Amino acid sequence: MAVTDTAHLLPKVADPKESIAEERKSPSFPIRELTYWIDGGKNITQMKERIMLELERSPLWRVNDHPNLTLAETRERAMSKVRHLADLATSRPLEESMLRMSIISVVDPGFWTRFGVHFGLFFGALQGQATPSQLAYWMERGALSMQGITGCFGMTELGHGSNVAGLETTATYDKRTDEFVIHSPTLTATKWWIGGAAHTATHCAVYAQLIVKGKCYGTKTFVVQLRDTKTFQLMPGVNIGDLGKKMGRDQIDNGWIRFTYVRIPRSNMLMKHTKVTRAGDVIEPALAQLAYGALIQGRVSMVSDSANVAKRALTIAVRYASVRRQFGIGEPGTVETKLLDYPIHQHRLLPLMAQTFAMVFAAREMNTNYQKLMSVLSELGDDKGPAVNDAIKNLKETHATSAGLKAFCTWMCLNIIDQCRQSLGGHGYSAYTGLSQAYSDFAVHCTWEGDNTILTLQCGRYLVATALDARNGQPLPANMLYLKDAIAADGSLSGKPCKSDAVDVVSSLNTLKAAWSSVAANAIRNAVRDFEAGLAKGLSKDNAYEFSSASRLHAARMHTYTYLLHRFVAQVEQSPAQLRPILALLARLFGAHSAVQHSGEFLQSGFYSGAQIETLKAFVNTACADVRKDAVSLTDAFGYTDYVVNSPLGRYDGDVYEKYFDLVTSLNPTKPVPYFDSLIKPLLERTNESDTGPELEIDQD
Repeated sequence: MAVTDTAHLLPKVADPKESIAEERKSPSFPIRELTYWIDGGKNITQMKERIMLELERSPLWRVNDHPNLTLAETRERAMSKVRHLADLATSRPLEESMLRMSIISVVDPGFWTRFGVHFGLFFGALQGQATPSQLAYWMERGALSMQGITGCFGMTELGHGSNVAGLETTATYDKRTDEFVIHSPTLTATKWWIGGAAHTATHCAVYAQLIVKGKCYGTKTFVVQLRDTKTFQLMPGVNIGDLGKKMGRDQIDNGWIRFTYVRIPRSNMLMKHTKVTRAGDVIEPALAQLAYGALIQGRVSMVSDSANVAKRALTIAVRYASVRRQFGIGEPGTVETKLLDYPIHQHRLLPLMAQTFAMVFAAREMNTNYQKLMSVLSELGDDKGPAVNDAIKNLKETHATSAGLKAFCTWMCLNIIDQCRQSLGGHGYSAYTGLSQAYSDFAVHCTWEGDNTILTLQCGRYLVATALDARNGQPLPANMLYLKDAIAADGSLSGKPCKSDAVDVVSSLNTLKAAWSSVAANAIRNAVRDFEAGLAKGLSKDNAYEFSSASRLHAARMHTYTYLLHRFVAQVEQSPAQLRPILALLARLFGAHSAVQHSGEFLQSGFYSGAQIETLKAFVNTACADVRKDAVSLTDAFGYTDYVVNSPLGRYDGDVYEKYFDLVTSLNPTKPVPYFDSLIKPLLERTNESDTGPELEIDQD
């Protein structure tokens, strides 16, 4: 029977490479200039591109086969990269090393963690809490170069995480021998989730309760040797185990550690701040808060990491949506419609694009402010004075802002990854398309370096305390100045509501800034009200804060959205003229879409009416359609090569199906089924014969 030509009966198959090429024909902005603006300058972009090429060409950094590796293979491959990167980290400029690590955090987040445990956490503890002579001592022993020492960070315990003050591990001073005795007195005092402990670390920066002459002075940091650096045998009194398989980041060998009366020299206590003399006298700093400055670094880096990972997820999802065609309204034989042309798909992805740009710019400012703060703190002594008082205020503000941003940016990024994954349809479930593992790897950001809910409450506590101080005449910090215009002296809202119904006014950047300021101010005012209601009930200050915890969390959420929008607008105003229209559109989309998502808050504050909220919804529709025209170009501006994107569905050239098929078939070649003879064949060949038992007499009648 002859085969009839049926091509005219089926949808026309479009070339995906041509489909994505169409998207790049007329961008509304210079793509390369936006890349420079996102990265922080042309030199940074060029350095980033050189690093990406070096990684791509190195056999050590193969990443497309990660889904097929076992736990042991994953850890071994990660360890094979450590020496190479350790040499680079100590021989190249700091700026280059930091940029390389930010790229690696996207390419291989598990390795980034394994390497970062030593350089970021262990060595970071030495930098932030050791005296100059102590730091020099540990550097001479190889703490910076990983020559003789590999470190880990021993804060979290089986029974305590966010509550660092409640840690149970003890460090008791023995004046007779001039030593500290490190001990895990209970099962819950076991150090837990300690990256690098299971296989790698020789030393650990251990957080323990300082006990001298029967008095506890709180949690301090001690360097404890875990393994002999020659034989790698565990030191006396140290027990270590492997925590095994995790949700993600299997490259890092997380373990548990128990200490049984382990003795260390007194000089192994890091004494930049609190000091213990040979005679057992404890000298505490006049300003204990200074000790916590170094702990902010991890939160700041995770805001940047959230932006970087979100950029990769959106690159995959948007490029795929520009070549994937599904359904259509034409006659049979015509081409189907691109996913990106459907308004609902635009709503699905493009507000996430705006969120990502908001995180990019917030991360930039947060990092700049943190570096300035640490520079100031490094030059301060323990004496009080105006400069120290100003630094402490700045430290508190940076602590609270970084806490709120860490929480909401990591939550935001995790949602972006999953929404992008779902937008890929069934292909998003594949380990080879790049986003299922990204979700598993990134999820930990929401709980490590401070559980997000706890950090949010810390931010909310700061907002309440600062609002109360302002009521008593204290000046407001820069990121809360909106309270001056939004709250009157009597505590009522004084901000002026939006008076216009014109879409260009309702959705303008100035109006959106005022709107979000009003909402944040109202949320902070409500949190203050609940806190004071708790005090009025006779609760202690701490219990009154707990009484107001729900409203504190909400205030922190609204404040963080406001901060993100304000920083976004500041970047728009500072940007080159040719970039300003697209960045302004994205900023408006971020502010308006977020407002629509929280429309009840704007109605409650009285800034927008119901009709104006509907106007905002209409603007979001229009903005999504406008951003759609530049969607692929915006992902190009992120500047990630195909190697970094590491997904056949996110390829720059749009050749998604050929490369997806090739990757899956090359990593999973056809082989005989290994359990055919043992399981499948017996299943297929089993008979239905069975012993039915003896024939019954009653059945013979």
